[in-house]
Amino acid sequence: MAITAALVKELRDSTGAGMMDAKKALTETDGDMEAAVDWLRTKGLAKAAKKSGRTAAEGLVAVAVQNGKGIAVEVNSETDFVGKNADFQKMVAGIADVALTVADVEALKAADMDGKTVEQTVTDAVAVIGENMSVRRMAALEGETVVTYVHNAAATGMGKIGVLVALNGGDEALGKQIAMHIAAVNPAALSEADMDADVVEKEKQVQMDIARESGKPEAVIEKMIVGRMKKFVAEATLLNQSFVVNPDVTVGQAAADAGAEITGFARLEVGEGIEVEKEDFAAEVAKAAQG
Repeated sequence: MAITAALVKELRDSTGAGMMDAKKALTETDGDMEAAVDWLRTKGLAKAAKKSGRTAAEGLVAVAVQNGKGIAVEVNSETDFVGKNADFQKMVAGIADVALTVADVEALKAADMDGKTVEQTVTDAVAVIGENMSVRRMAALEGETVVTYVHNAAATGMGKIGVLVALNGGDEALGKQIAMHIAAVNPAALSEADMDADVVEKEKQVQMDIARESGKPEAVIEKMIVGRMKKFVAEATLLNQSFVVNPDVTVGQAAADAGAEITGFARLEVGEGIEVEKEDFAAEVAKAAQG
């Protein structure tokens, strides 16, 4: 596979590695971006452990709770200005209310909203507001107590990040603190048992390769990996993370001390994981000037 300057730049942007190191990584992995990131990490050349989802879309996430069920819905728009539009916010609030009655995003799009489907309602809004919009994602959670939190709120119950937390026991105040923690730290899973096995195995292999670069004996490396994987799981799972409210205890321990059990959570951030091509304005102007 041809290693283009664009590929090298993408790898540099996502890892902080030098140009020549990024190019060598891509060459060694035949242009496979994920493998190149792992190669750089193995060599200790990547400054970031992973490429975080780039926010390249706008809109709002709305949250709502009713009768022990909580939902979070992401509705996208092209610009941040639309997210501040009162008509758009009213539509998003209505979509959130409908979401409480359905199981998933496809059912939500087909559900009735004031005599039209949600999807048709959004299509009609596109014609009025003049921007492309879409209902992208929905998360639903049920529990004895479901608490919501919105970060960077644009209006009541909607903002840039929406969080749901389900608890057995505890109270609203505890749930709000945990939800704020989730918004800030963005855990990958509730516990080790909930983690993606492929993700865990991949991380273990990367850590093995890094350890072997040190030249230490296999017996020593095995002990090193146990510690590193324990740290990886602790940092990735909600119950094992240090609680932002009190870093001396884990989130799980804080809940237990309050007589509560965290049974689930969901976190949606506007535009998370969406990438759009960024236009080079200077290049566009130069191109136009040349006719």
